[in-house]
Amino acid sequence: MVSVAIMGHGVVGSGVAEILTTHKNKLFASLGEELYIKYILDLRDFPDSPLCDRFTKSFDDIINDIDVGIVVEVMGGLHPAYDYVKACLSCGKSVVTSNKELVAAYGAELLAIAKENNTNFLFEASVGGGIPIIRPMNQCLVANNVDEIAGILNGTTNFILTKMITEGMTFEDALALAQKLGYAERNPEADVEGYDACRKICILASLAFSKHIYPDAVYTKGISDITLEDVKYAEIWGGVIKLIGKVKLVENNMCDILVAPMFIPNTSQLANIDDVFNGIMVRGDCTGDVVFYGKGAGKLPTASAVVADIVDCAKHLKNRKHLFWADSDNSSVLDYKKSVTAMYIRAITDDRDFAYNKARELFSDIHILTNPDAPESEVAFVTEEETFGSICEKIEKLNSLGISVKSAIRIGDL
Repeated sequence: MVSVAIMGHGVVGSGVAEILTTHKNKLFASLGEELYIKYILDLRDFPDSPLCDRFTKSFDDIINDIDVGIVVEVMGGLHPAYDYVKACLSCGKSVVTSNKELVAAYGAELLAIAKENNTNFLFEASVGGGIPIIRPMNQCLVANNVDEIAGILNGTTNFILTKMITEGMTFEDALALAQKLGYAERNPEADVEGYDACRKICILASLAFSKHIYPDAVYTKGISDITLEDVKYAEIWGGVIKLIGKVKLVENNMCDILVAPMFIPNTSQLANIDDVFNGIMVRGDCTGDVVFYGKGAGKLPTASAVVADIVDCAKHLKNRKHLFWADSDNSSVLDYKKSVTAMYIRAITDDRDFAYNKARELFSDIHILTNPDAPESEVAFVTEEETFGSICEKIEKLNSLGISVKSAIRIGDL
């Protein structure tokens, strides 16, 4: 029997407890021994729970019990999660977490502590919820040099954009619907401003390139400025708008990493991933493009990934799995202004011919997008590829000439 402690009994924590209870026989057949929930740590009381006798309000009960070999952290946030996880790893207990914020901020340190104490720190559920991605990258794609990772990493923003694309809803109305359906938090900032996706692409990049990439080094832009006019121009261009987390290895082994809305061509495997679903494309030198698709959140999908890690830990209690990346100072992250991209630009002007002529002078070559329903004062075009910093300077020049730029969205080469 392997004793497990679960820290947190919210949506994911209760799902983990449910699966460990209802799938006990299935898990026993896979592992060869029982996974026993010995403690559930939560400050609230759950008198109606069938596991009510396992609840505790004291972390000391878990850390001081030598029988507890695996601890599940599903509290979320950085504190006290970081302190509890660090303490558990330091005393030889394996830890499983779904906490992307924790892994993105402290992954290198916690992996090093796990290595030092011959134990495991696993976090499959931190990226993509129920979509397997960490384990496939670490095991199934180990023979590949990963050149690029790009994905729709946040279900809330994908739901909002899907409603804007398919039903013509404004951003504000689509966000309100997402909140009503429980897809978005009351404070949706982490989702709609791209912070959630940023943490996830940092974890994937750290795993792929074996050095920790911290979120504060990553250019991050959300979808709150996307308008229905932009959605229409994406359609005219031949694609859709998606919030993409992307990392690519470029010259001198620098990581070109960012989170931003992008025009994605309809031919892309990511273009038709809609609603709350996530899709992650991994580009390996041997396999080519491999896409992982599924629900990126939710009680049981996320809990399923957590339980898979629990089983993995139970199989490796005396034999640490090789999952590791080194700490870094972010010196391998490319300056976002040096990132090369093409750009869609929409502007308002008193003279369309003047605006297009100035755009041609600045950008050398542009592809004009024509919307028959647009007002006479609106112009839109797509630039050729150049550095993002250079594009920003040229946008400032357009503004100084009275050509008021309202939207600037990357073109995704995916």
